[in-house]
Parts: sequence; C-alpha cells; structure tokens
Amino acid sequence: MSNHPALARGRVAVVTGAASGIGLAAARKFVSLGMKVCMADANAEALQAASASVASSAERPEDVFAFPLDVARREEVESLRRACRDAFGEVAVLMNNAGVGGGGGLFGDPQRWRRLIDVNLWGVINGVQSFAPEMIEQGTPCAIVNTGSKQGITTPPGDAAYNVSKAGVKVVTEALAHELRNIPDCKVSAHLLIPGFTFTGITSAPTAAKPAAAWTADQVVDFLLPAMERGEFYVLCPDNDVTREMDERRMLWAAQDIVENRPALSRWHPDYKEAFAQFMKAPR
Repeated sequence: MSNHPALARGRVAVVTGAASGIGLAAARKFVSLGMKVCMADANAEALQAASASVASSAERPEDVFAFPLDVARREEVESLRRACRDAFGEVAVLMNNAGVGGGGGLFGDPQRWRRLIDVNLWGVINGVQSFAPEMIEQGTPCAIVNTGSKQGITTPPGDAAYNVSKAGVKVVTEALAHELRNIPDCKVSAHLLIPGFTFTGITSAPTAAKPAAAWTADQVVDFLLPAMERGEFYVLCPDNDVTREMDERRMLWAAQDIVENRPALSRWHPDYKEAFAQFMKAPR
C-alpha cells in the first residue's frame, strides 16, 4: 500500500491526545512506517506509559518523544513546536487529535462548556496556527489531520457543547484546506477525520468491553491513511452498525432542514419521524 508522501520513513509526526485511543493508534502506526513521533497529551502519567510502549516497537527508541501539555494553552503548543523542531528539525504530519467529551446540554455548567471548547476547538486552532506556517515554509510534502466528529455535522441533541466544538473543528479545517490550496507551491494538505462509533477513552470507561457496533482506534487509523493517500479531505469513517450510505443520508437530511425550512433538528422532531424513516429507505 502506498502512503501520502508525508508518511515516509525518517519524517516526523506530531500527535496530540496521543496517550490513548485514536491518537495512540496513530502514533503506533507512524512508528511502524519508520517515522519519528512526538506524542503529546495532558495526562502525563498515561503519556509516559504510552510513549514507552510505542518506543519499544520503534527502530530507534529515541525517535519517540513525549511532551505533556494542555492544547488549550497556546504557549504550551508553541513550546511543543519548538521542542519538535529542536529534536527533529521538521514536522511532516500534525495530527490535532486531543479532545474531551461531556460538555453537556445548552443550559449546562458554563465551566464545562468553556473547558470542552478550549480543548476541542481552541486546541485545534492553536495547533494549526503554531505549526502550519513552518510546515508551509519547509516546501516538503506535509499533512495536517484534525479529528472532528459526525456530531459536528448532524448535531444530535444531548451534548450541545461537544457538537459546537466539533462543528467548529469542521469549519476551521475547511478554512485551512482553502488557505493551503491558494498558497503557490504549497505542499501541505489538510484532512478532516470524522470517526464513526469508536471504542476510545472518550466513549467508554477504561475497563469496559468494546461494543460490537464500535470500531477500534486501529481500524480508524487504518481507514485514515489510504484516504490521505487518495487526497480525500473528508475522511468519513463507518463503523460496524452504520454504513457510509447511512451517514450520507443523515447528513443530507440535516442540511435540508435549512433548504426545506423545517424545524431545527427535525430528525428528532416527532412530526418528522415517519418522513425521516422513509428518507433513510429511499435510494440516493
């Protein structure tokens, strides 16, 4: 299997939220490709254990670098950038993956709202603004992957704070792709990773068994890499219960709420229950 040219032996990947879940799976995959990896996470203890595990499988353990940080703090992200540059000289892949869940409903705790948006959205903005200029100036093939969510597209009721943060990640990443393609001779690509139901630290207790419907983090990363090689921007992952066609129909219905002037979130409105069910059955 060929890979995106940024995913090459000896090049450098930076992964936030790397102590568990999709971030840890990505770090392992990058190391297996012969890349140098900087793993960053707010949980210093978990990060130490995760980085040691990844380093044990690397050709050179010193090519795995752990950096505890809070992505919501711009100065810490800038320190990460400088540390990676000093240690490895360049960054080929930036994966802004750090995230937290459980922000709550619209009238939930304002502090939980703020923290979730600071990490999930500002963490991505901080990563892009800190790393992208140097990646562009390098003049070498590079990639920026931001982890979004289907909840940032269909915005289901239940956790408005999380939906807002991930909708923001979608907008930021779309803007990034537009900026990059309008820079002459720019060799940096942008990708929005949209996982399906994935068994990670956010979606489950650490001791819980993986639900049958969920993908593993490794499956998500294995889906991501070929999509990057094909130049896909929207990396829309299925899972064991939801197909791509189902996702597409749900997203199309959500967009048509505006076009059809239906009530907000009509998919969950009792008056539209039957219409939505019929829509999901109809051929595309």
